[in-house]
Amino acid sequence: MDQPANDHGSKRRQRRRRALVVVLLTSALATLGAGAMSLAVFTDSQATTGAWTTGTIVLGVSPSTAFSASNILPGASGSQDITVSNSGTGALRYALSTSATNTDSKGLAAQLTLTINAGTCASPGAVVYATGALGSAAFGSNAQGAQAGDRSLAAGANENLCFAWSFPLSSGNGFRNAATTATFTFDAEQTSNNP
Repeated sequence: MDQPANDHGSKRRQRRRRALVVVLLTSALATLGAGAMSLAVFTDSQATTGAWTTGTIVLGVSPSTAFSASNILPGASGSQDITVSNSGTGALRYALSTSATNTDSKGLAAQLTLTINAGTCASPGAVVYATGALGSAAFGSNAQGAQAGDRSLAAGANENLCFAWSFPLSSGNGFRNAATTATFTFDAEQTSNNP
């Protein structure tokens, strides 16, 4: 009897071991299956792009030589249409300043007067620079931002200015054989985001 009881106990232990092995194998397979499932996830990815280009501010002034007057006498005068253009892609505002030389020290730049009007000389409009000394001609300011007297031009637009000079009849003999050269400088800046 001892033997069959031992066989019976031995069989029970074998069944427990088998059951334990089955439980362990089942757990191992479940764990592997869960791991395999977590690696099998659908994914997707998309991309989009952006492109940027900058605009331009392109100021043009024509003609490049406004005046070439020689042998003028007191009482002489002349005028020239100047076309200011913006061939850029952004609106601009511009200003004018003048520098003049008097290498002979006779001061002709201060004696000659200049008037600048909007429009053509054949049909002048509003005064942009009231009659004053040629060497001091200016309007607006080249300082950044909107300034009094600045003129605006839309992209692709242009406008005419009439520059009219005169040599006063009251000019005396001190201006005989005098000479001056003036440079009119136009400075422009964007108007967008630049109050």
